[in-house]
Amino acid sequence: MKTSRIALWVWYRGDFFRGFQSQLQGPTVQDRLVAALTAVGLRSRPSPAGRTDKGVHARMQIVSLRSPIGPEELLGHLSPNPFPGFGISYARLAADGFHAQWSNVGKEYRYRIRLDGRASDRWAPFSWTPEDHPRLSGRAIRPEALAPILRALEGKRDFAAFHESSSPRRIRTIRTAELVDLGDGLAEIRISGDRFARYQVRFMVGSAVAVAAGAISRDAFGAALAGAETIAGIKAPAAGLVLWEVHYPLAIDPFGPEERRDPDGVPAEPPFESVHR
Repeated sequence: MKTSRIALWVWYRGDFFRGFQSQLQGPTVQDRLVAALTAVGLRSRPSPAGRTDKGVHARMQIVSLRSPIGPEELLGHLSPNPFPGFGISYARLAADGFHAQWSNVGKEYRYRIRLDGRASDRWAPFSWTPEDHPRLSGRAIRPEALAPILRALEGKRDFAAFHESSSPRRIRTIRTAELVDLGDGLAEIRISGDRFARYQVRFMVGSAVAVAAGAISRDAFGAALAGAETIAGIKAPAAGLVLWEVHYPLAIDPFGPEERRDPDGVPAEPPFESVHR
């Protein structure tokens, strides 16, 4: 039977799942999505743009799959919210050879952080209050101190001191690492790059915050970035992290700029609430 290559844009709340990838301890996003596809007669194992760990959210996760029916018909069979904490924004016919993971040229992650305890309680489950960490308790974290530390992450290096040793050492590029003030005590760390190792964003965020708080010296941080030393870093909690956007070469990108700015169906609430800048 002839099949087409389909790209699905899905979103999910990480607190509903034990990560994306199938595992015995479930529930996982992949298992629930496979079940939803099977229920409409489609036997396909979707491939994601990247795995997300337990508790990590995704505003834009792309999965590619083969389907004997076209994208519009597939969406007609699937519910836009086939199970709690998950939704499907778009289905698009993808270019020959398109693969959600291997075709992407970068991702943007956003991490929400409460710097002074004033942020709205509705953000509490979807952000990190650094003072709750025993190494950071009682330490002030000023935005003007944190911003340049984050910018120091930008560049091309192996970042081995900032990810799990189970991920292979290779050169990775952080294109941008910036701090955006969202107001009322809530800030957002935006990090974009070409590829990321396991826990890399969480270790970079946690360690940068620790430097800003004085719990890690700037010299130790710089040496770790240079690859000369390891670092006793902090892994920021999963709850504050969102896979925000996945990028593809323009010639094969299934999604347009308007869709990327204001996607259908993604809740306009934490953790997906957007501040355009």
